Amino acid sequence: MAENNRKIWDIAVIGGGPAGMMAAGRAAELGSRVILIEKNYLLGKKLLLTGGGRCNLTNAEFNIRKFLAKYKDSDKFLFSTFAQFGIKETLDFFNSRKMPIKIEAENRVFPESNKSKSVLDVLIKYMKDGNVAVFSNSPVDEIIRDEYVIEAIRLKNGEKIKAKFFILATGGKSRPDTGSTGDGFLWLKKLGHTVVKPSAALVPIIIKDDWVKKLSGLSLSDIRIKVLQFGKKQEMRTGKILFTHFGLSGPVILNISKKIGELLKYGDVFLFLDIFPCFDCGKLDLKIQEIFSKQSNKKLKNSLSSLLPSALAPIVIKMSGINPETFCHSVNREERFRLGKIIKNMPMKIDKLLGVEKAIITSGGAAPEEVDFKTMASRLFPNLYLIGDILNIDRPSGGYSLQLCWTTGYVAGTSASIALKKK
Repeated sequence: MAENNRKIWDIAVIGGGPAGMMAAGRAAELGSRVILIEKNYLLGKKLLLTGGGRCNLTNAEFNIRKFLAKYKDSDKFLFSTFAQFGIKETLDFFNSRKMPIKIEAENRVFPESNKSKSVLDVLIKYMKDGNVAVFSNSPVDEIIRDEYVIEAIRLKNGEKIKAKFFILATGGKSRPDTGSTGDGFLWLKKLGHTVVKPSAALVPIIIKDDWVKKLSGLSLSDIRIKVLQFGKKQEMRTGKILFTHFGLSGPVILNISKKIGELLKYGDVFLFLDIFPCFDCGKLDLKIQEIFSKQSNKKLKNSLSSLLPSALAPIVIKMSGINPETFCHSVNREERFRLGKIIKNMPMKIDKLLGVEKAIITSGGAAPEEVDFKTMASRLFPNLYLIGDILNIDRPSGGYSLQLCWTTGYVAGTSASIALKKK
């Protein structure tokens, strides 16, 4: 633990996640005396888990309007922020610090090492170069105000830390085991900020059908997902899915989970998988006929390896009602159509969302209307800045959450340092 050897710091950052570390590093780079307070023993605990441990650090969509459209109704707040530090600046930031990157499917950006630790190492060195003092294992108990100015924070051990400016980067309520327990929301409420109650936003889905669990570990790309309730289509998306021991995960599942959570309040929700969205039923039937023709003397159960993953084929056959011992030359037209129909519409019933404790991010948080996005300063307290997941800004998976952290953190660190020099 660093020594708190100054009576008043220039800037105190609460939270050692990606947004907090970026803000602290940037403020220190501009000459501010910065202290970062983190409740965990180690910094970046959740960052190390992102992208399956690989860290999907942003999305290489350089059209700013297209990029910000992914934040839905919040895009109108973010233009001025991203104009200062956007996707290109983020890539330059990491590249210039000798962390090679690569761009994968759907413009997802990862470190070339495939390790989240590479990203964390860059941020820690960034702070070290600026002499940021880090207080780890130091949970904050309260934020102390004096009228409309934040005066200090008190740690749970009773120590008071004073600063001229404060940056709040405590995250949301997803993965509370990493330290994101919603403390910042409670402090903001006490300060008079409007806080939208957090709920799971990007979260895996529990499926009732047992056959889904038998496919645990299977990943499928370019799958079309159709969501139905009361017989009506509610949502349709295409992307990558992952079968798990409890149901479904993967980017496309995470990105429709919030919608599913809302629908479940009103009744049963069903999912239908289209394994070959690029084929209509007619083209798929021709493909099946071609397979059966080439393997006419094979049993059905041994003939679909060129069409379906080996774990999925027996499940599709069982759903179609065809005897798996049937030889391909004996499968009639009606049976073949049933097989194609299942491949285009694999049904399953949703049980529930997995829960906040396993969510990638939560929705909810500080109302963006109460933040000046040109600086990230609170409109209620001019020396308090709100960044990262503490903001009520919905975003999909694919690097958008971390980019929000890099952008708001950088802008807050810059703005607080500029404001400091004006005092």
